[in-house]
Amino acid sequence: MKVGYVALIGRPNAGKSTLINTLVGEKVAIISDKPQTTRTSILGIKTTDRGQIIFVDNPGIHKPLHQLNRRMMNFVYSSLETANVLCLIVDAGLKYGHGDEFVIETLEKVSTPIILCLNKVDAIKKEKVLLLIDRYKDLLPFKEIIPISALRGTQVDVLEDKIYAYMPEAEKLYDDDDLTVQSDRFLFSEIIREKILARVREELPFTTAVYIESIEDRERSPESTDMRPRKYIRATIYLEKDGHRKIILGKQGSNIRDIGSEARREIEAILEARIFLDLKVKVKERWRDSDGILSMIEGQ
Repeated sequence: MKVGYVALIGRPNAGKSTLINTLVGEKVAIISDKPQTTRTSILGIKTTDRGQIIFVDNPGIHKPLHQLNRRMMNFVYSSLETANVLCLIVDAGLKYGHGDEFVIETLEKVSTPIILCLNKVDAIKKEKVLLLIDRYKDLLPFKEIIPISALRGTQVDVLEDKIYAYMPEAEKLYDDDDLTVQSDRFLFSEIIREKILARVREELPFTTAVYIESIEDRERSPESTDMRPRKYIRATIYLEKDGHRKIILGKQGSNIRDIGSEARREIEAILEARIFLDLKVKVKERWRDSDGILSMIEGQ
């Protein structure tokens, strides 16, 4: 069988998380239009008759300013070293700039086969796609250049077929029904953070983190007609400034209630259980530079 790791890399908001979800066929990474949504490497596993591909969704490549960002870039560098194939995801609708130059400079140092994926081509004219191909084709020795739409699934099957051409033969690393290796605690914290990101603007996305304190089983009351199991989840939302607390809470707590309701419904669908979600907001100045908090959040 063909088995190997494929690192999805690129600038923030290029569509890497959308692509891994489309490739795997299930939601393994949260989606947001906010930069730096992905903060760690997330694995999505796809097993077919041809083999097993382990896709690795990575944080967007950027110049780090905080300890959090340095850790994010360490995940990227580690993925570059261990992957069998690299997929560079580029937002075809954006103008080439300094961020793209930084990505190219980062990839000049690797010898791993690189496939260029020009994403979001469904939103631009074909002439612009051709110009973009012409611009990129000589920047790096790309093995393939494939226009795709991760959101619509356009040419994603072509991408997968090309990836197999560069995969080594090996034994499967995961069971056939495995889709990811992330823990429930990590997944639930990401779902909560996704709902927060959908409701905040400006600097808040960068200064928000979620930690699952506990997941407990609860007894179902004898008179209840809902036969689903019960689980009680406690989570803490970390912020860096006291002024951000009011934004997260909203008027009379309306925002935090909506965040909790949306996250609870998604977690209930995953666990097929009745969920009681208890969200607390805690201000921790400069948590992005705290190794203790960062290790705690990454390790859940």
